Amino acid sequence: MLPFLTERFGNPSGSHSVARTARIALDEARDAVARDLGCDPGEVVFTSGGTESDNLAISGSHAATGGAVVCSAVEHHAVLRACESVGGTAVAVDTSGKLEIDALADALHPGVRLVSVMLVNNEIGTIQPIAEVAAVVQERAPGAIFHTDAAAAVGWLDLPACVRPADLVSVSAHKFGGPKGVGALVIRGNVRIEPRMLGGEQERGRRAGTHDVAAIVGMAAALSVATAERDEQVARTKRLRERLAEGVLASVEGASESAVQPGSRSVSDREGKLVSSFHVRFDGVDSEELLFLLDEAGICASAGAACASGALEPSHVLLAMGFTPAEARSAVRFSLGATTTESEIDHTLDVLPKLVEQLRS
Repeated sequence: MLPFLTERFGNPSGSHSVARTARIALDEARDAVARDLGCDPGEVVFTSGGTESDNLAISGSHAATGGAVVCSAVEHHAVLRACESVGGTAVAVDTSGKLEIDALADALHPGVRLVSVMLVNNEIGTIQPIAEVAAVVQERAPGAIFHTDAAAAVGWLDLPACVRPADLVSVSAHKFGGPKGVGALVIRGNVRIEPRMLGGEQERGRRAGTHDVAAIVGMAAALSVATAERDEQVARTKRLRERLAEGVLASVEGASESAVQPGSRSVSDREGKLVSSFHVRFDGVDSEELLFLLDEAGICASAGAACASGALEPSHVLLAMGFTPAEARSAVRFSLGATTTESEIDHTLDVLPKLVEQLRS
C-alpha cells in the first residue's frame, strides 16, 4: 500500500502519467479480486466496506426493480436495517441459527424482487445452506435477485463455489486481513443497481467517488494471501478452536455452546460453523462483566451489539434463535485467526474458569 500513499499518489480517474500509474494498479487489483471471488473484473464494484456493499445491494437493487424484499432474521444490521427501510420481511431461523427453509418458501411469491441471506453469520459462525436457499428462491420467486453477505466467510470457505448461485455478493477487506474502510460488491451479469453514491461515473456509474487506490491494492493483496493459505489456516484454526471449545466446556460448569442443538456438546455439532468462531454461554454470568475481566487479563472477546450508550444489547441473532434476553446476555464470542497461538489458548483456558467463578460468587 505504501507506494500509493506516497510517490504514486494519483487519482486513477485522471489522465496524466501519475494518474495512469494509479489506474493500472486499480485495474490489476480488480483483476486479482475478481479471480479470488470467482467473477469477472467488470462485476466488481469497490466500496468503503461491508456496510456500504450491503446497502448498495439492498437499497440499490430495490430502487432499480421495486417489489418485495426478504431476508433472514440473523443478518448483519447493515442488511436488516436496509431491508426494514424498504418494508422487507425477516424469515425465522432454527435453534442453531440456520434459516428455516420452509419459512423462507412461505415468505416467497412472484412479487418478491430481492432475497438476502448471509453465507456465514458474523456472530455465531453458522454457515447457511446457500445452494438450497437459491433453489427455493428460483422456484418460488423466479424473478428475484439473490444477495449474500459473504464478509465473514472469506479466507475460511471456498468462496467462488459457495457464492456461485448469488447475483450480488458483499465482502469487506478487514475481515481477511486487509485495511479497514474498503470492500466490494459483486454485481453479476445484467443485475440492475441504482447507485447510492452520486457524483462521478466511477465503477461504471454504480458507485461515485475517487478510489482509495492504496486500500484497494491492500485489499487485493490480503485476499490473495487469504485464498492461497485457506486450507492451511482452516486446519490450524480448527485444531485451536476444538482445544478451546472442549477445554471450556469441560472446565466451566454451566457453559454451553450457543449454536448447537440444546443439550448436545459433541464436536460434530460444530461442523456447520466457521472454524474461527467459538460462541459460548455461561449460566449466571453477565457477558459485559466477563468481557471486562477478560480484557484485563489480556484476552479480547466480544458479545452482542454495542448501542449508542456503550452498553451491550442482547444479540438479535440469539434472540432470533429462541434465547431469552437474559440468556443472550450471558453469551461471549471468541474469534480465532491467523495470529492466534497455542499459548493464547492455554492462557484462556487457565484464566476463564477462574473469572467465571469469580463473577458467580
